[in-house]
Amino acid sequence: MIAIFESILPIFLLIVAGNALRHLPIVDDGTWPGLEQLCYWFLYPALLFITILNADFTSLRLDAMLAALMIAVLAMIAFVLALWPVLKTSGLVSHGQYSSVFQTAIRWNGFMALAVAQKLFPPEGAAVVALVMAAIIIPVNIASVFVVTRFADSAAPWSRVLRDVARNPLIIAAAGAIVLRLTPFGLYAPLNQTLDLVGRAALGMGLLTIGAGLRPGDLVSADGALWIAVLLKLVFFPVLLISIALAFGISGPALGYLALCAAVPTAMNGYLLARQLGGDAPLYASATTMQTILAFFTIPIVLLIVGQLASG
Repeated sequence: MIAIFESILPIFLLIVAGNALRHLPIVDDGTWPGLEQLCYWFLYPALLFITILNADFTSLRLDAMLAALMIAVLAMIAFVLALWPVLKTSGLVSHGQYSSVFQTAIRWNGFMALAVAQKLFPPEGAAVVALVMAAIIIPVNIASVFVVTRFADSAAPWSRVLRDVARNPLIIAAAGAIVLRLTPFGLYAPLNQTLDLVGRAALGMGLLTIGAGLRPGDLVSADGALWIAVLLKLVFFPVLLISIALAFGISGPALGYLALCAAVPTAMNGYLLARQLGGDAPLYASATTMQTILAFFTIPIVLLIVGQLASG
């Protein structure tokens, strides 16, 4: 437990540092949106590309892992959708809040998972996280746009949504790496090393920008909707994915890789979607902040439990 905790501590210290830098007068506020764009369009795609390209998957049952993952993600989407009538009747979540509860329950911070995987697991662990990111980007984003639009009572620009999905840099990077792996020639060695250096920069910069986007001050107004989002993401989804993975016969290190993907908090990128399409953006920011804080404790617990299951 202590070893896992200490391995994750540097990741969270970088997140805290990012939040502190955002509030200190040494970095201009206009810098952070530019850094987020740099991470999204260049650093993160380079990291995904080189991680998938250089990974050794020979000891993993990728078919079973991806099947378990997709079933778990689709089941989570269906469950949270089916939960709306109950939440509405109970008064725990209002109509305007539901889309942010939905988003923060089904999205996940893949770049935090990559950082933790590189600290805890062999290179194949980080590669699995990268593949998971590539596999669920499309269903998660389409479901999020649909729900936010539906509950904001605005018209969904589906042509633009589909176009944005098609030109998503993470999808392009992952697909490019997979295609290159299937070719008889590899990547030019100096270019491989260049992208590896870029990937190392991506994790540190990405964690700082995650921290900069968090809003601890919003937690003082935490209500039932926020805690439902926390429980769905940090408790229910890990149990769901791990259970499905065990049913598929996944064990050993592979089970730990999937457990890490399930245990990380939600991603901050859904905040922009909520703000643009009329969702509850402040609730999204609060839920993201609370999940990130609590994940510092819940990720080691999940990995410890899975480690016991894998060894038993």
